[in-house]
Amino acid sequence: MDLLGILSAFGLSASAGLNAYIPLLVVALLGRLTNLIKLSEPWDALTSWWIIGLLAVLSIIEFLADSSPVINHINDAIQTFVRPAAGAILFAASANVITEISPVLSIAAGILIAGGVHAVKSLAIRPVVTASTGGAGNIAIAAAEDITSTLVSIISVIVPALIAIVIIAVIAWVIWRRTHSQAAPPPSIDYIS
Repeated sequence: MDLLGILSAFGLSASAGLNAYIPLLVVALLGRLTNLIKLSEPWDALTSWWIIGLLAVLSIIEFLADSSPVINHINDAIQTFVRPAAGAILFAASANVITEISPVLSIAAGILIAGGVHAVKSLAIRPVVTASTGGAGNIAIAAAEDITSTLVSIISVIVPALIAIVIIAVIAWVIWRRTHSQAAPPPSIDYIS
């Protein structure tokens, strides 16, 4: 089993949870222009210039939709189906793991990873940003999500071992936050009688 391929698949699927089209576009461009990715059939269809152009247009449309508070929430509802599907495609297509891992397992893993990231983004982060900034923070958060999705996608292909470090760091941070955020018992107050 190709461990680096699996790490690459995890990273690409996670980035699809932030933006469905950017990681697909990164894979398509790297598959078309470099030797870093060799996509097998049917996934090699991503390297078509028509598909690359379509993914570029969809990436721009998603950024614009994510920048508006009302449209963002409608877009997130639509993307509830699109992002997990993109994650499934990316997990199954990336890093030659499809030949050694069951296609059903690959697709399920991609759906769960991208769907999980999307759920956290659309149910926990975005509503808080929109409510706390009156929608003014949506452009900044949309840009941050797209930059993160792009960087994670590129790193997932070029240095997939770095994804393992990121995963370990995130898990450690979550565990640290949970153990340190539990409220300490209130200090006892001694009343003088």
